[in-house]
Amino acid sequence: MKSKNAYDRIEKLKKEINDHNYNYYVLNKPRISDFQYDVLLKELIDLEEKYPEYRTDDSPSRRVGSDITREFRQVKHKYPMLSLSNTYSEEEVYDFNKRVTGALGREVDYVCELKYDGASISLTYKDGTLDTAVTRGDGEMGDDVTNNVSTIRSIPLKLRNNYPPEFIIRGEIFLPVDGFKKLNDELVKKGEQPFANPRNTAAGTIKMQDPSIVASRQLDCYLYYVLGENLPFDNHYDNLQKAREWGFRIPGEISLCKGMSEVMDYIKQWDVKRETLPFEIDGVVIKVNSIEYQEKLGSTAKSPRWAIAYKFKAEQARTKLLSVTFQVGRTGTVTPVANLEPVSLAGTVVKRASLHNEAQIKLLNLHINDTVYVEKGGEIIPKIVGVDVNEREDNAEVVEFINHCPECGSPLRKLSGEASHYCPNIYECPPQIKGRIEHYISRKAMDIDGLGEETTDLLYRSELLSDIADLYTLRKESIAELERMGEKSAANILKSIEKSKSAPFHKVLYALGIRFVGETVAKLLADHFGSIDSLSEAGYDELINVPEIGDKIAGSIINYFKSPNNIEVLERLRKYGVNMESGGQKKVESDILEGKSIVISGEFDKHSREEYKSIIEENGGKNVSSVSSNTSFILAGRNMGPSKREKAEKLGISIMNENDFLKLLKKI
Repeated sequence: MKSKNAYDRIEKLKKEINDHNYNYYVLNKPRISDFQYDVLLKELIDLEEKYPEYRTDDSPSRRVGSDITREFRQVKHKYPMLSLSNTYSEEEVYDFNKRVTGALGREVDYVCELKYDGASISLTYKDGTLDTAVTRGDGEMGDDVTNNVSTIRSIPLKLRNNYPPEFIIRGEIFLPVDGFKKLNDELVKKGEQPFANPRNTAAGTIKMQDPSIVASRQLDCYLYYVLGENLPFDNHYDNLQKAREWGFRIPGEISLCKGMSEVMDYIKQWDVKRETLPFEIDGVVIKVNSIEYQEKLGSTAKSPRWAIAYKFKAEQARTKLLSVTFQVGRTGTVTPVANLEPVSLAGTVVKRASLHNEAQIKLLNLHINDTVYVEKGGEIIPKIVGVDVNEREDNAEVVEFINHCPECGSPLRKLSGEASHYCPNIYECPPQIKGRIEHYISRKAMDIDGLGEETTDLLYRSELLSDIADLYTLRKESIAELERMGEKSAANILKSIEKSKSAPFHKVLYALGIRFVGETVAKLLADHFGSIDSLSEAGYDELINVPEIGDKIAGSIINYFKSPNNIEVLERLRKYGVNMESGGQKKVESDILEGKSIVISGEFDKHSREEYKSIIEENGGKNVSSVSSNTSFILAGRNMGPSKREKAEKLGISIMNENDFLKLLKKI
């Protein structure tokens, strides 16, 4: 075949295969058999191998997977991937509606969607081509899994029709029930261990290093959220319907609901029908439809105020309580754990369940050898929810909460207003010491490789570690001579410890393990105070003025810096070179834009859109993505979005060009 003929044939095959993908996954109207599809795909792959100069990144041949990935690049989300607030109560759904309508002063339309049980993904498209696919990660940063996601046939590599030049669409990657069963059947035939459930299998598969294995597992994806600067509509529902025209697999079960009666009908309908679906769901997501109202409602540090997830009642199992043991966490909290006769529950074998605290034990009136009902709270953590007292043995032993720490023997304490008991022996209780070190080295904190739970325990028992600062005093020869270690392992550990010194300040702050300071709060504090010194000097009033910081967190921070032990550890960390600042507070140039909400649209000459967003914030303004009656003005460049211009004219909102904006800020 001549080169020109090969190029024409490759282009024709690409279009034909993409059309078949659209017919199959979006329209649900396949026009050829799987065999015929595979024949076309094989012809394309063979031609591209013979003429590699004609292979492109948007070719359907990427579906088969290639190029093993040794590690995943971390990517910052343009828009944070927040978690949804969950509820199991219809009453709380009504309360959510009251908060929404109360804040907006009017009734609203909601969009109801099924809550898929898989792995969240964020896809960025530029000029109609898949650019990056990023996992949720910690909500701020995720892993670039583009090579793996490119193998999923229901995710388009090249879009159709009139799409925005750049946008993000998010959804859930999942493994259909039939695909999960087929995969497990194959594993059993090979004598290998089958997977526990579709959700974990999907999440694990998308992070595999070999895309060809990912391609073989027949993952699927539904998309349910479009974000961007130039979206076609100012509401969530219509944007999703438009995205279907671009080639995305948008769930057909999405429903626009007017009022709470329609929302509750949707919930009840799918609670009954969920067993008939070819994939697993664990609830319903309820979202405010209007993007303008979404922006007005805003978000907390963890979740949007304009959406909530209603979770269906969890699956239960019946088993026997064998014993109760007590665990000590890194903050000293003592948690009772029920040891059970093994029982299958939601795709996993459950042997243990949390009892939370003393009040829960008393509420259940637990006795040893009781027959109990176990379910997974949020489908994740097993818990005992009831007891069959009719099965109780005569003279059964009552379960009592302990008075002393099971690890160090210290008398337990319980703070007023808190449900849990804790061990106050912070600096000598072994699980607390090891727990703080394990937290410090964890991936979401300082990300120190080679130091798992077992190695940390080994270093602690060998008296090489007694606090987090000791990590920076470890010597290669001391590690290498330990059991199961060696010079190579020791060198890798020390290399990772050295690398941790340059971790961002917010990760250091989270790694310190201050009570109630999780990842989100650590980022807020790092952004606001900029350094450990500024934070340590902050008083109560200054702390609670930081968004999302309340009495409990403020009190915990103040108590942390009162401890001489903590101050000593911090000084040692500083001495060893650990990063203790983020470069100060955010840059502030002026308050010229104070109180103004500004929409950016179009292309600019003097600065990029991202630079203009920073300039707006540095001068006191707020960036918003859609035009509403609250918009102060639009900063417009070339090719401004027509829908934004039309709405601005309708609402009488001024449109400012690049030069006038820079003159306003006295920059030209």
